[in-house]
Amino acid sequence: MGRVIVIGGGAGGMMAAIAAAEQGHHVILLEKNEKLGKKIYITGKGRCNVTNDCDMEELFDNVVTNSKFLYSAFYTFDNQRMKEYLEEDGCRLKVERGSRVFPVSDHASDVIGALKRRMNRLGVQVFLNTEVKEILKADGEDRVVGVLLTNGKKEPADAVILAGGGLSYPTTGSNGSGIRLAEKLGHTVSKCVPALVPLETAEEFCKEMQGLSLKNVAMEMKKGKKTLYSGFGERMFTREKSGCILI
Repeated sequence: MGRVIVIGGGAGGMMAAIAAAEQGHHVILLEKNEKLGKKIYITGKGRCNVTNDCDMEELFDNVVTNSKFLYSAFYTFDNQRMKEYLEEDGCRLKVERGSRVFPVSDHASDVIGALKRRMNRLGVQVFLNTEVKEILKADGEDRVVGVLLTNGKKEPADAVILAGGGLSYPTTGSNGSGIRLAEKLGHTVSKCVPALVPLETAEEFCKEMQGLSLKNVAMEMKKGKKTLYSGFGERMFTREKSGCILI
């Protein structure tokens, strides 16, 4: 039994804490926000699109780049196991159009509640409003021995799991702090680029449709006769200072 510190209380951090506790370790989860799963609350328009109910081969076909990298992870813990995982702790799920999986309640908080219940059952200690400044290594060794908090306190550990998120949504805590912790340890970090971006339009009519959300919409982007992208799903009109945006 070791002492394991998990940095970050998002979906990845909570599941990592659960996995470590299931192996018999004493686990401490440190979250800099005032609550766990802050990004989960806003996913799927507040409903949390947990996973997709399609078979694994179809899932891999929809991974844009390097799907082989995910083979081991997805076949070890696939989408059906994800559904079972949450339902075992009281989060009932449903499948909607496009095989998308949501909580029956349509509340993302139920997903967080299921993860919290499992952590509580396993004895994971959770500390909110607690930010890590640095991951500590033993003098002269390439071995992690704990963390240094922003309040100056040191927390010893036999292992540290860094699940601090990326740069996707700074107001939820994903502001790059986890990346900086990894860099301080000597890891090489690739340049971060957006994976999901809005489409800006030249036309002004979008401003009049701000807030409008449409379902079952097909969209096609062309350059001359060449189709650059085609998709089917939901569309939402919004407006920012830079102009009119269609998402």
